[in-house]
Amino acid sequence: MAIKKSEIYSQLWSSCDEFRGGMDPSQYKDYILSILFVKYISDKYGKQKDIAITIPKGGSFDDMIALKGKADIGDKMNKIIAKLAEENDLTGIIDEADFDDSDKLGSGKEKVDKLTNLISIFQNKLLDFSKNRADGDDLLGDAYEFLMRKFATASGKDKGQFYTPSEVSTIIAKVIGAGNLERKDQSVYDPTAGSGSLLLKVAHETPKGITIYGQENDVATKAMAMMNMWIHNNVDADIRQGNTIANPLFKENSALKTFDLVVSNPPFSFKKWTNGIVDPNHDEFGRFDGYGIPPMKNGDYAFLLHVLKSLKSTGKGAIILPHGVLFRGNIESKIRKNIINRGYIHGIIGLPPNLFYGTGIPASIIVIDKENAQSRKGIFMVDASDGFVKDGSKNKLQAKDIRKIVDVFTKQLEIPKFSRLIPFSEISDEKNDYNLNITRYIDSQKKEDIQDIEGHLKGGIPKKDIDDLDKYWQVYPNIRKLIFSPNREGYENLKIKKSEINSTIFDHSEFKKFIEITKKSFDSWKTNNLSLFTEMKIGLKPKEIILNISEDMLEKFSKISLVDKYDVYQELMTYWEETMQDDAYLVSMNGWNIAIYENKNKKDKVIGWDSELIPKNIVIEKYFVKEKNQIEELNSKLDNITQQIQTIVEDNEGEEDIFFDVKIDEKINKTEILKRIKEIKGESEFAEEFKVLSEYQKLSEKEKEVKKQIKEAETQLDKNLLKKYQQLKESEIKEIVIQDKWLFSINDLINDVIEQISHNLTGRIRELAERYDATLPKLSNEVNKLTTKVDQHLERMGFKC
Repeated sequence: MAIKKSEIYSQLWSSCDEFRGGMDPSQYKDYILSILFVKYISDKYGKQKDIAITIPKGGSFDDMIALKGKADIGDKMNKIIAKLAEENDLTGIIDEADFDDSDKLGSGKEKVDKLTNLISIFQNKLLDFSKNRADGDDLLGDAYEFLMRKFATASGKDKGQFYTPSEVSTIIAKVIGAGNLERKDQSVYDPTAGSGSLLLKVAHETPKGITIYGQENDVATKAMAMMNMWIHNNVDADIRQGNTIANPLFKENSALKTFDLVVSNPPFSFKKWTNGIVDPNHDEFGRFDGYGIPPMKNGDYAFLLHVLKSLKSTGKGAIILPHGVLFRGNIESKIRKNIINRGYIHGIIGLPPNLFYGTGIPASIIVIDKENAQSRKGIFMVDASDGFVKDGSKNKLQAKDIRKIVDVFTKQLEIPKFSRLIPFSEISDEKNDYNLNITRYIDSQKKEDIQDIEGHLKGGIPKKDIDDLDKYWQVYPNIRKLIFSPNREGYENLKIKKSEINSTIFDHSEFKKFIEITKKSFDSWKTNNLSLFTEMKIGLKPKEIILNISEDMLEKFSKISLVDKYDVYQELMTYWEETMQDDAYLVSMNGWNIAIYENKNKKDKVIGWDSELIPKNIVIEKYFVKEKNQIEELNSKLDNITQQIQTIVEDNEGEEDIFFDVKIDEKINKTEILKRIKEIKGESEFAEEFKVLSEYQKLSEKEKEVKKQIKEAETQLDKNLLKKYQQLKESEIKEIVIQDKWLFSINDLINDVIEQISHNLTGRIRELAERYDATLPKLSNEVNKLTTKVDQHLERMGFKC
């Protein structure tokens, strides 16, 4: 069975089951990552010679396999890892976890079973990393990133800070212009490196690579970062362990080393930033000179000023900090003013709350650009606080949110309620006084849907509510005239029945023209990318595929009124992530091979077959519609018979009813029914019972026969289906996958977006019509009439109101 990206993820995460309940995720991650690293190194370099990485005798994953079931498995695993670490200068990096720790892993057989099962999971053929990369696509690197997110989520508050969400890291890498660096000797530095994910996102963005530097205070997290670097093929990365503020380890002579890019996600509002500093008022590296000394109990500006000092004069960077740095007063206000006046802040991106793993508070990305500081006229702000989806207990940026933020920031696009360039004159005026709180400059509040009192009193839909739908009327000017007519000044009437709203809009030529435009856009995208799909082969680069087709999708839908191109983009990206990505990796590994495999149950018994690339239902719809319809008709017939049987039983299953005597253990026994029918046959006093039981028996025989027919039909269809799969030519496989699976599904998803746009309009019109349909006087009059009617009824009954 071919490897699928999603199955790699699932298999790796299932390895954690061996530890859940016995220790905290922040602890068991060290075990999983250590054995993952050993497996990766063994697979990738075990059979290669004359390379920098050495797999010593007794220091490979194969040596771990030989330990399965042995009493000293934990101690021997430690020794294997120690040998591998010592041979490759990885001591203190891959040997942090103690596989012989009885307090964490249990003792005796419990420990042996746990570690044996863990080795077995990594022994799975799915986790063969000898061919880690699909010609540029980093399967294992992406899987490691997946584990980082899962560990951070599971570790909870204060223990998941080692990981910066990849969505945020992607935004940072793009807005600081990492893609513009063209030399490997150019540098990126993260003073709070964590697991290294932010550094790696920057490195991934550079076309020819970059030299990586980082410092991390926590020993175990620094080890995690180094493993991350190796797994992502950045073995030359220089990650050091130590307190960045008290003891920065990257220096040139007595000054801080400077870098082309600097990125950072420091601990928010760190209260102990002065630990290890002899005198914060006299920083030996001059980081606070000309700005001010950060508050002793809040390190946000200490980290920001360290980032500034670590940048070259042409450098660019970004730091993630809580919103408080934008508006807090006292000394922080002074520091903020001094930074702003130097022109170093290129922009600020306000993020949604609850994105990060150490805190739920909202944060912002402060983008820094020293190179263009002198010519800067203002600060570009983006309020992206509303763009997210729920992802378990956290919030998550979607692909469309990331793309919109990056597009808007890099192109400096001003969008109402989302982004704006704030001139320095406005920031520094008396009203704002260098306060950078985003809400001062961008009003992102959604317009309130206000009830109109006069509309309720006198009737009529407020014209301002209809005007608010102007984006629709720009496309459907004549539809508005068909639906609404003047009432009095400021109000209009619904000209048609509420039941006619949908048909009036959907049957109109303007609406049909809009739909035709969207269809042409999709068809144009399909035509543009068809050759890209058909030319896919072994060694293709899946990430290049999605980059090309998503860019083209954005372009094709960028100029269609009413359609948000980012919504369409999201549908494509979601389908890629859930389905198409795995398909692309299968093609990259095996070509257009449908890869039929056997389905087995837990007892390893074959229970059927399936295909990795082509779901059965698609082939059935394409080649076996007649057979499918016949089976559906039989199932419908079966449902009808079953319903008749159920009705007979329900009508006759009481304690003294017909089925009482033919039950065994509260269940109707068919043998007893046959026996009872013979007993009462011809007996007039049991005529009704005989009739019911005979009908039940007759229907049961029909049910049995139809079930047999269904099974035979399904078995025959499955045989024909397998035969068809085995006969499929490559050209047919391509057509099924590309046309019937990918393009059909993507078109369906985009149609859902277009349909939702239309339903938003019809829904709003119906809502307004119903809101102002009955005036208050009319309702009061109806209430009075009903009250009078009730009073009259009461009076006739002898009650005086």
